[in-house]
Amino acid sequence: MRHFGGRRHDGSEQPASGSDAACPGRVSRLDRRRVLALARPEWRALTLATLALLVAAGGSLSAPTLAGRLVDSVGAEGRATLDRTALFLLGVFAVSGLAAAFRSYLFRVAGERIVARLRGDLYAAVMQQEIAFFDQRRTGELINRLASDTTVLQNVVTVNLLTALRFSLQGLGATAILLWTSWQLTLVMLAVVPLVAIVAGVYGRLLRRGSKDVQDALARTSEVAEETLAGIRTVRAFAREATEVNRYRNAIEKSFRLARRRAKLVAVFTGVMSFAGFAALAAVLWYGAVLLSQGVLGFGELTSFLLYTFTVAFSIAALSGLWSEFARAAGASERVFELLDRQPQLNSAGQCLPDVAGNLELKDVVFAYPSRPESPVLTGCNLHLSPGSVAALVGPSGGGKSTVAALLCRLYDPQQGQLLLDGHPYPQLDASWLRAQVGIVSQEPILFATSVRDNIRYGRLDATDSEIEAAAQAANAHQFVSAFPESYETLVGERGVRLSGGQKQRIAIARALLKDPAILVLDEATSALDTESEHLVQEALERLMVGRTTLVIAHRLSTVKDADRVVVLDGGRIVESGTHNELVAAQGLYRRLVERQFQV
Repeated sequence: MRHFGGRRHDGSEQPASGSDAACPGRVSRLDRRRVLALARPEWRALTLATLALLVAAGGSLSAPTLAGRLVDSVGAEGRATLDRTALFLLGVFAVSGLAAAFRSYLFRVAGERIVARLRGDLYAAVMQQEIAFFDQRRTGELINRLASDTTVLQNVVTVNLLTALRFSLQGLGATAILLWTSWQLTLVMLAVVPLVAIVAGVYGRLLRRGSKDVQDALARTSEVAEETLAGIRTVRAFAREATEVNRYRNAIEKSFRLARRRAKLVAVFTGVMSFAGFAALAAVLWYGAVLLSQGVLGFGELTSFLLYTFTVAFSIAALSGLWSEFARAAGASERVFELLDRQPQLNSAGQCLPDVAGNLELKDVVFAYPSRPESPVLTGCNLHLSPGSVAALVGPSGGGKSTVAALLCRLYDPQQGQLLLDGHPYPQLDASWLRAQVGIVSQEPILFATSVRDNIRYGRLDATDSEIEAAAQAANAHQFVSAFPESYETLVGERGVRLSGGQKQRIAIARALLKDPAILVLDEATSALDTESEHLVQEALERLMVGRTTLVIAHRLSTVKDADRVVVLDGGRIVESGTHNELVAAQGLYRRLVERQFQV
């Protein structure tokens, strides 16, 4: 059985999570080369799909010619020729249909693979970012990028690409056949193309901008919904359901107004294209009738010409409809590639020490949160924690105590000064390895919506069931977990909502025990508990602290009396340091804090 009283010396190396780099500039249009590069791993399936597309397009292009022959064979060559032509036409349609089905299946499967790979890569890129990145972005925004924006890109490299290839081939092929059949009629039909090109160019620029605004507005609605649902207990406690519904409705209304503006633009473009198409068709019908009356064209040729004209018109309409999709993709690709390209601002590569004594130092540390750079939290902070010692960090609220805990875990780097572990500056150490040496138990531990067993195993993924139960026993959690009907397989709910505060805290302690860190940070670990729960948690914490360098952050000063040293932090600086009795006798800030709590 694993021993939980001491600590483990683990020098196993973890991969680096990134390196410093500037965030790339924002792009204003679709990066076609990079978007198409997303499809490169699926080139085999897409090649086969393209071949099927060529077969289907060939069948579609041959159909009008066969239809013209069918018309010419009526009453001219007898019933047998008519039947053979009709059967051949039916066979062409069957082959074209099978090829279309094969094409559609391959393109869509390739699209699902592409979006799955893209979401995995995007999520990995997000997970590598420094904590300051998450401080400045909402969860709903990131979720929207993972869900909505990746789907838009999936459509571009598969369905929309398929549509563009299909109708481009059909349109160009039909135009070539029309020129061969009658260049005069073809020029009449193509007279509207310059108008279509000009309108499409203006439309594309306007729609790209409008689609990006709509996507951004939809992302903001997701942010509001995610924030409200995550804090539903607070909403319910203050009876603010109506307020949050109105806030969400306002966000939806803003996105609707932007979508309505985009819909007007699409409607105008659709109307212009529809008029141009029907005008071209009317001109072809008029001039075709003239040529028919002059004997230049026969009925079969005119029939096939009209069918090819419809093919060209449908192709142009379909291609023009893709403008809106590519405009949406421009905004989506901008957001997705911005995240994929972003390098973490915290350099995490470095060495892994073969052994850790637990000697920690903060030297002249100056730190301000990146989201509030104008408000320093620590200003010249100096702190030394000896190996195996227990230091208590106390002081007024907002003095920087939890910030010290975040720096010890290297969630941030200070703007000035140094943090050292056993004499080695933090930036020289591998960040993943370093965090494996630091265990933290906070006031409100975060549990995942899985089983009790999985939450404890999160401390060390290769732990056996017996090691998990041993950690739970040492954390005073085994008794209440065993009383559950499903024991360690009990689901704790989102953020551990099905457990009491004391139960969550003891699960978190078991998780930290299993991690077996050299350094322990207890951030207000018992301040939110009742007396009975506090006693059980404190007993478990005392087992956890044995043999580890421990920093105890506390407002409740009764929990720090037995610390080897009490450090008082005020205004971002260490203002007092000593034992509890020494600081009470000194009649400084610590004594005043004690007097407020105990009225001594």
